[in-house]
Amino acid sequence: MVNLKVAIIGCGSIAQNRHLMEYEANDQVDIIAVCDIVEERAMVTAEAFGARSYTNYEDLLQKEDVDAVSVCLPNYLHAPVSIAALNAGAHVLCEKPMATSREEAEEMIEVAERNNKKLMIAHNQRFVASHEKARQLIESGDLGKVYSFRTTFGHGGPEGWSADGADSWFFKKDQAFIGAMGDLGVHKSDLLRYLLGEEFVDVAGFIENNAKEGITVDDNAVCILRTESGVIGTLTASWAYKPEEDNSTIIYGEKATLRLEDDPVHSLVAQYATGEVVKYELGQIQSNDEGGQTNTHVIDHFVDCVVNDKQPLIDGHEGKRALEVILAALESGKTRKISKLEK
Repeated sequence: MVNLKVAIIGCGSIAQNRHLMEYEANDQVDIIAVCDIVEERAMVTAEAFGARSYTNYEDLLQKEDVDAVSVCLPNYLHAPVSIAALNAGAHVLCEKPMATSREEAEEMIEVAERNNKKLMIAHNQRFVASHEKARQLIESGDLGKVYSFRTTFGHGGPEGWSADGADSWFFKKDQAFIGAMGDLGVHKSDLLRYLLGEEFVDVAGFIENNAKEGITVDDNAVCILRTESGVIGTLTASWAYKPEEDNSTIIYGEKATLRLEDDPVHSLVAQYATGEVVKYELGQIQSNDEGGQTNTHVIDHFVDCVVNDKQPLIDGHEGKRALEVILAALESGKTRKISKLEK
């Protein structure tokens, strides 16, 4: 079998800690090119992975015969670079959030379908073992009727791990378009849709910048969400959680409560109304903390989908729905009204 020829566009922290490492570990992949606007970063990365370096993604797409591309760039570049790669004949794995607007997301989907190429969005929370198990328990009826939830994703902020530190694009509205909600909250909007198996229809968002000075995006946000069937709950995203990260989700049901990533040892705890408590040790969730990095399974899933012509679990349509929840929260925060989501 001929290996998949892959290029990584953007050599910052997410590429270094996730994409490059996991592609290199996959025996069906050859990393043939990397690109970054910072020439030294591109050259050092290329040398480390035996690839060719570029500072212009258009040059890379024109000169290299790539099968697949990872887009690991600031949010405002996700759509245009993904579209360029798809039009160049490459399958695309794009970091989240997939775009800065619904229109951009729809164009990405249309271009992927027109070129008959895979488009996957890198939402890694669906591949976490505790989340997969929780979905199975909910689907099987173990919880009975689901009533509500609360989920949070917070840490100290990108300055602790971003390649550019406190000067990171994450803090600049013209490049990021959205802060903690786009960095962390969109992961949870995708996860909740996956766990509950239904869409959100109402979103109330409280979006603030109240923790970090000198940034032009949100660093703390709380959303109230309601699904089609009336399940209600809260989603919190924060860049102000110290000293430890919180990446937990709790689902409250008729027969049981599920606590996901809420215990340092047991990644899933099921507390039943009968008094029974079942504790699962399923491995730790991925983390940017030192020693916490594990295989996200995102790259392996993407490669498998390309090689074996499968539909990605988080395709463009799924990525767009997760994005729409965040966009609705932003709109609600501005208008101080509940945002309605189209079905």
